[in-house]
Amino acid sequence: MQRSLTQADARKGLNNVWTLQFSEYGGPEVIKFGEAPEPHAGPGQIRIKVKAASVNPADWKYLTGMYAQGKPLEGTGYLGYDAAGVVDEVGDGVTGVAVGDDVFGRGNATQAEYAVLDAWAHKPPSVDWAAAAIGVVAEAAERVLRLLGVTSGSTLFIDGGAGGVGSTATQIAKARGATVIASASEARQDYLREIGAIPVVYGEGMIDRVKALDVGKIDAVFDAVGKTPIEDLISLAPEPSQVVSIANFAAAASGARVTGGSTDSQPMKALAEAAELLEQGKLVIKFQTFPFDRAVEAYQISYSGHARSKLVLVP
Repeated sequence: MQRSLTQADARKGLNNVWTLQFSEYGGPEVIKFGEAPEPHAGPGQIRIKVKAASVNPADWKYLTGMYAQGKPLEGTGYLGYDAAGVVDEVGDGVTGVAVGDDVFGRGNATQAEYAVLDAWAHKPPSVDWAAAAIGVVAEAAERVLRLLGVTSGSTLFIDGGAGGVGSTATQIAKARGATVIASASEARQDYLREIGAIPVVYGEGMIDRVKALDVGKIDAVFDAVGKTPIEDLISLAPEPSQVVSIANFAAAASGARVTGGSTDSQPMKALAEAAELLEQGKLVIKFQTFPFDRAVEAYQISYSGHARSKLVLVP
């Protein structure tokens, strides 16, 4: 990766910190190190010294301009939506957390030396920093399970159960007492069994394979990848509204629900549940770490869609 300056150089700035950033939309090759004004925690926020920050699909979608609707980038783009680290600044009105606490959570521009978080939970001491960088996937998983009403006794089908959000949702649903059926490639079937799901191979014939399982009625369907025709997923559910997608934004036209966060999000609730399950060993995160100066490599893997574990950047 071509760096505009080194991390050490960036730290020499009086009121600047180093961040991963870009000045034009493009692929992973446009990422660079750069300086940014030192962020500070505002009301209801905390600031952390970053120990780990994950790379999520939302990051490369922002990087490539998918969210821009054809408009050019204005100013500098800063990367990252979640991180784990040590609290070093607490904003007005914040209680229950103090300078020096280990936390993980969600924010913006988190792939940096310091990051401001808007939602967080305490990191259990037994959990690796990299495994705790799950703010984005934990929030998305909890949100969909809540919208679908998944509780003890529910039977849930997750299309894309081996990915970051899908595997997290699988484990949270299992911890709640639900039965989970999940799809993945042939190579990921053992992983689905490992995290407690009934595995099915995705692709042609998947719906028939799911219907052939001896599990009784399926109560809810979570579309985590957006690859299966929404009508096929609706055929598994008791009604179209019991299909929720985070990836097929045309699904609402068929009566399914689509969620992208915003008004549906309850991040503090989601992170608190994730922290509890991490501590109990009921939520286990497989991860691959990259030093920040290998961020391009991590982004290339995420962009390819072939990540086999959580991709995490560490200082």
